[in-house]
Order: sequence, then C-alpha cells, then structure tokens
Amino acid sequence: MRQVWITRRGAPEVLQVRETKDPMPQSGEALIRVKASGINFADILARKGLYPDAPKLPCVVGYEVAGEIEKIGDGVDESLVGKPVLAVTRFGGYSDQVILPAGQVFEKPKALSFEEAAALPVNYLTAYQLVIAMGGLKRDESVLIHNAGGGVGLAALELAKRIGAKTYGTASPNKHAFLLKRGLDHAIDYRQHDWLKILDQLTEDRGVELVLDPIGGSNWMKSYRALRSTGRLGFFGVSSLSGQGERSIWQLIKFLVQIPKFSPIRLMNANTGVFGVNLGHLWSEGGKIRAWMGTILQGVDEGWIHPHVDKSFPFDKASEAHRYIEERKNTGKVVLIP
Repeated sequence: MRQVWITRRGAPEVLQVRETKDPMPQSGEALIRVKASGINFADILARKGLYPDAPKLPCVVGYEVAGEIEKIGDGVDESLVGKPVLAVTRFGGYSDQVILPAGQVFEKPKALSFEEAAALPVNYLTAYQLVIAMGGLKRDESVLIHNAGGGVGLAALELAKRIGAKTYGTASPNKHAFLLKRGLDHAIDYRQHDWLKILDQLTEDRGVELVLDPIGGSNWMKSYRALRSTGRLGFFGVSSLSGQGERSIWQLIKFLVQIPKFSPIRLMNANTGVFGVNLGHLWSEGGKIRAWMGTILQGVDEGWIHPHVDKSFPFDKASEAHRYIEERKNTGKVVLIP
C-alpha cells in the first residue's frame, strides 16, 4: 500500500510517499480502500514536532478517511464488503488502505462525494462537541467563531444556524463573502481591526454566550473578555503555536507565557465558564461519538449539513497541501487523494 510519511520534523518537504506491505484485517476489523483522506491542523503540528499525541517520528498521521470496505475480519457483517463508508482513525489515515475496528466505520451518505465524506468526521464531531455537547448553545443566544472559514468553523456555523443562534465570525477579508453566503450574520476582519472592539460595537458591549477559540496564547484571555454573563469559552486548538517555518524554543516559551490562568473564584463571580475539546482523547467514548455522528449524518440526509472541500491534492503533492493550510489559504477542508 501507499502512505504519506512524516519522515522527520520540519517543513512540508519532509512528507514522503512510501510503499509498504498490504495489511490484513483481524477479528472485528475492516479494511477500507481509501478514496480520500482528511487533513487537519493537528497533522501540521505533528510534522513540526508540536503535537504530543502524535506517534514517534517517522510516522503516518491522519484522523479520517472515506472509501470502500474491501475486506473484513472475523465477526464483522459480511454485507459491509463493497459499501462506501467514512471513518475516524487513530492516525494512519494518510494511506490508500486503512484497517480499523468496525465500530469506527459509518455508511457514507449518498449525497456526499468521497472527498466531502472525508471532510465530515473530525470537523463536525469537534464542532458538535463545542457547540452542543459542551457549549450548550441555545436558540436566540450568540456565538463568536474564530477562524470561521476553517473546517471546524464552517461546521460550527451550520450547527449554530440550525439551533437559531446569532453568529459572529473572525476571518480574513477575502473569506467574508463566502461566509455570509453560508449564513454567517457578522464577519469580522481580525487582520485589519481589533476584533474585540468590533464585537463590542456589534453587541452593544454585551458580548456573546459562546466563543470558540482554536488560536490559543494571548487570544484565549481576549476571547474570555468577549463573554457576557452565563457565557462559555471553548478551546479546541493552538494554531498560534505554529507559524510558518520550523519549531523554535522561543515560540514555545512565548506561547507558555501567554497562556491565561482562570481562577474558579473569578469564574463564579462572573458567571462564566471555560472548557476544552480534544477529539483525539475521546477514544474511550465510542457510544458518544456514534450518537453525535448519527445526528450529523441525519443532518446530511435532511440537507442542512454541507461539508465544504476547498481543494484536493494527490498523495504526491501532500507537501503542497500542508503548505496551503499552513499559509491559511483554505476555506473549509483540504483532502488528500491516494
């Protein structure tokens, strides 16, 4: 089989396509012939040596795939062979064949292409956990989505609109028209303006009930200041830790110094809350994942969930795909095609 390997820590050029022995499914497992693999920002961090959960280098990353079941192990329903599916993987997704427990496999909606299906699991499960499971967003509440043009941002926007919440989002100006077309109520240019001042103007200094922040560092405290009473701040990434180029000790020191400390007494007095989301640490919660995914797949069938794929790259161009994301060029998902 063919796989994209992170051969060592470094720039996108350290990604390399290698051929290895074809795998065979064991009891309870399914082998998927992969048609598309999703790329996530965690993969970028892993390549730079900034993602502690990643396997030891050299390794193959990738959290989600879409394709067809080609083989099964003992104890797996034989009728699954040949079915188009999508799946969440615990690394190894940058492969043209993936083996994983059958419980992590979901039937692909007919309305989605394989590329769109590969854009579904990580982004929408993360957004569901942020907006609904832990964020508890309600109708007529308001939410600020940082990096609204990213994969999780677009997924969160769809969930928030379905709930009936008012939506604000930070994004580069070139993404505003697209976001407004997708239903965002207010797009904020964070590059040319102080986004908190703009948000205060738009909300008449009330703030919002929910903020979703994948940035980290000093932005976390700024996001906390955007909350109104009963507001919640959800963390789900640290993109500020990874600028272009390789890791430096000064990057890490600056990031650590900027992490805010939230006092329980302060939270009680302000009637606010903070929480964190890391989908990669929920492998023991398979029942919850399947229930959340069931709601998401139902949303696809009902026509209110539309995963957006910005661009697809072949395995041989994986380094270009990483650079495309790293330079913040994407709106929505970027996927790899074996």
